[in-house]
Amino acid sequence: MSEGTKVAPPVGLLAELTHRCPLGCPYCSNPLALEGRVDELDAAAWGRVFREADALGVLQVHLSGGEPASRRDLPQIVGHCAEAGLYSNLITSGIGLTEALVNNLADHGLDHVQLSIQDSEEASADHIGGYRGGHAKKLQVARWVVATGLPLTINAVIHRANVSRATAIVELAIALSARRVEVAHAQYYGWALANRAALMPPREEADAAWAAVEAMRGKLEGTIVIDHVAPDYHARTPKPCMGGWGQKTLNVTPSGKVLPCHAAETIPGLEFWTVKDHSLGDIWRNAPAFNAFRGIEWMAEPCRSCDRREIDFGGCRCQALALTGDARATDPACHLSPRHDVVEAIAKADSAPAIAPGLLLSRLRAGAGESVRRGFLDMPPRPRRSSTAN
Repeated sequence: MSEGTKVAPPVGLLAELTHRCPLGCPYCSNPLALEGRVDELDAAAWGRVFREADALGVLQVHLSGGEPASRRDLPQIVGHCAEAGLYSNLITSGIGLTEALVNNLADHGLDHVQLSIQDSEEASADHIGGYRGGHAKKLQVARWVVATGLPLTINAVIHRANVSRATAIVELAIALSARRVEVAHAQYYGWALANRAALMPPREEADAAWAAVEAMRGKLEGTIVIDHVAPDYHARTPKPCMGGWGQKTLNVTPSGKVLPCHAAETIPGLEFWTVKDHSLGDIWRNAPAFNAFRGIEWMAEPCRSCDRREIDFGGCRCQALALTGDARATDPACHLSPRHDVVEAIAKADSAPAIAPGLLLSRLRAGAGESVRRGFLDMPPRPRRSSTAN
């Protein structure tokens, strides 16, 4: 980005309150090296971040994790959002929430809840999340949320184990009185990248699920809003990751590092500033990591002369790095990329019906920075715990 170029303010902030989580979803977007509880910002620090976000021009904050309900001070954090005048969206697995806590969050000014589900079938859902009784708890949480009058969004990640039930997930969201459902084909970063061969469905199954959900959009207009995220490896053009690098959103990790996107730390050589040392406004405008891929001046061909250069901004920098070894390369998901053959080869190999899911990496609960391997199809989920994670 040219020196002196004015940077428009961000619209949204993703506040990763913790990396602790009771689930072990194999497609988790958190980094493989999780930040521990001891490094988490306290509620007062988050309050300062939200005030600075408001001054910067942010309109909405997504309270995420890990599982935000792992934090006992979650109502206070929500209250800080409300005091700063920011629209707050709780992104939750539902595990750790109680009816009293849901009501308390609403009383503290929470504006919206986005609840993840793993499948429409209970046994499969519990297995994918690695938590026995998790699906039933999620359905109960949905009822509690709706009873408060808060708007509810259901989110589901689509992969090999549930791709045949993508439309059933939409129907479940309607049954739960959700106003919106996000059906997102797995994005291969973090844990999902490590588990790609086990997660990627056969091309024909992904295409069938995509077409079926798209067909529901028109039929269900006025009943529920369907947000649909396409599978990258079967696309012709890349998505504008995060609306463009350093263009619309920023992520704050549990320890206070500020990132342009979830996976930005995978790119070597980037310098990330922290809210402990800099104001949010200073970071947004001046942090080296945010300016690394802003605008179009960093682009090489074919992106630099492409008509879509200010639409998709060359695609995802982290995906370009993961698949080509060069974060400045055209995202190979694009059919114009000279390395598009890499994506085609991976999609053909990893989504082949003959591939057995085998063993995959699964994050442990509580953000211990460790991982275990478990069978995707044949390992029973963990027993349900009786108390909220601390």
